[in-house]
Amino acid sequence: MRPVLRALAYLRRHWQPALGAYLCLLLVSASSLATPALTGLAIDRGISAGQIDVVLYFALAIVVVALVRGVFAFLQSYLSEVAAQGVAFDLRNAIYDKIQRLSFSYHDQAQTGQLMTRATSDVETVRLFAGMGVLQTSNALLLIAGIAIILFVTDWRLATLSLSVMPFLAFSALRFGVTIRPIFTRAQQELSVLNTILQENLVGARVVKAFAREPFERERFLAQNQTLLDQNLAAARAFALNLPIMNTLSGIGTLLIVWYGGHQVIGGRLSLGALVAFFTYLVLLFTPIRMLGFLVGQASRASASSARIFEILDTPAEIETRAGAYDLPPIQGRVEFDHVSFAYLGGDKVLDDITFVVEPGQSVALLGTTGSGKSSIINLIPRFYDVTQGRVTVDGHDVREVTLESLRRQIGIVLQETTLFAGTIRENIAFGLPDASLEAIIEAARAAQAHDFILGFPQGYETPVGERGVTLSGGQKQRIAIARALLLNPRILILDDSTSSVDVETEHQIQQALRTLMKGRTSFVIAQRLSTVRHADQILVLDRGRIVAHGTHEELLRESGAYAEIYALQLRPGATDQDRSRLRRHREHGETESTEDYEKGAPTIAPVL
Repeated sequence: MRPVLRALAYLRRHWQPALGAYLCLLLVSASSLATPALTGLAIDRGISAGQIDVVLYFALAIVVVALVRGVFAFLQSYLSEVAAQGVAFDLRNAIYDKIQRLSFSYHDQAQTGQLMTRATSDVETVRLFAGMGVLQTSNALLLIAGIAIILFVTDWRLATLSLSVMPFLAFSALRFGVTIRPIFTRAQQELSVLNTILQENLVGARVVKAFAREPFERERFLAQNQTLLDQNLAAARAFALNLPIMNTLSGIGTLLIVWYGGHQVIGGRLSLGALVAFFTYLVLLFTPIRMLGFLVGQASRASASSARIFEILDTPAEIETRAGAYDLPPIQGRVEFDHVSFAYLGGDKVLDDITFVVEPGQSVALLGTTGSGKSSIINLIPRFYDVTQGRVTVDGHDVREVTLESLRRQIGIVLQETTLFAGTIRENIAFGLPDASLEAIIEAARAAQAHDFILGFPQGYETPVGERGVTLSGGQKQRIAIARALLLNPRILILDDSTSSVDVETEHQIQQALRTLMKGRTSFVIAQRLSTVRHADQILVLDRGRIVAHGTHEELLRESGAYAEIYALQLRPGATDQDRSRLRRHREHGETESTEDYEKGAPTIAPVL
């Protein structure tokens, strides 16, 4: 129960409605305990004595008690729900805040559906228990304790006999709790998997339809839904088996009262009213005892959900602002990698002893095959990950020693896969600077070659972009992302220069926008185009996490066989398979072609330096 008790500690933040609910609970329990006593007095002093006015008096008293109980039961239910909703509110905020602060390495492994389930279904389970579950448990314990005292005061022998089934009821309830908790845990896990499948299909609906995979995805969802159904049915079977056991034990207690209590009344040692009151108390007692099975199950479910919630909240954030970190002052844009090595969590090195310096305003093109380390380099600059060895500095400041917000606010990022949020075009451009004026937004859009197509929409800058920007083309989304980066006016730019998914005209517009974006800024580009490489001040050629060539386009064509091959295979316009084969043969013999002759396709060979 430790996880659920930890979750219930959030009630301290909402102690006023929680305290009010418990005060109302005391009054409700007191009124419940008063009713059987009034019933017994009505029988002994009214019915048995033939005093109808006394019967009416006690009947009126019972009605008043019922009305009082109803009023305070309403207040108890309402106030407990206020407190429980407050707990759910705090837990959802805590989960969301934690997810925002968790590093990229966590999100590399976490599944979106799992996180969504914990922030919704698991929190809702805790809310239900924090509200009615805790109150019902408290009510049950109060009634059990109060009724037990009254029964022993009335007739200790009859109380001892009737309560002899209590240990068996308690044992049955505890065993049920032990049995049901792992079932609920598995059910929540299967629900998370189901949500993950659903989330993936909603996001990838176009891909599923494009490949006609609807039947397969339907079967996959059906299979997981069946697994979840089986887990829920297992829980239902456990509840269904527990209830008859509790009712049987309660019936045995009732039988003992009727048998022994009848003897007491016949022998004149107990009044009929006292026996009726005793019997009513016992029925009232068995009701919360029978509910214990349900309450234990609810507590077990809340405990399983709490454990899953705190699994997120207790996850250490690998990347966070360190104690004593200072705000990064306005930068010029000098970036240095000083003997940097890096490995993802639990993996092999993806960068090995990387050293280079980029002066303010220079552009750097990163080249290499998939897995060579290009993305790792750009991820280390805004400190999405921390280096394993060495250090990354911006204007001489180690990125680990400054606050994350002050660092990232001075870095603009435009990636190949543009992420837009549900909202208007204006809101998406101003995402990094929400208070920006419309004039500033329009100026950024003009520079990004986006203003004209935005005005082409009926609502202009107030046009909704739809979820993930589905109403916009790829080129339009990318130009909005460029405008978003321009609005920040960052000194350091990180961008993926891929335009392979757009037409020639859009590609030209994007390239113009990128050139505007890069002017006067330190830029890191994962290069996909020859024009980007030609105009770069530095080119880093990466292979298996190491820099194998470093220089300008002309220098590397003369001096680096590795760069010449990449140039031929990826960048050189009009390159034929024959050209590429010739280059491979030359490299196998330790030779390469000069820049001019290679681009002309001439056979001149120059020795490799």
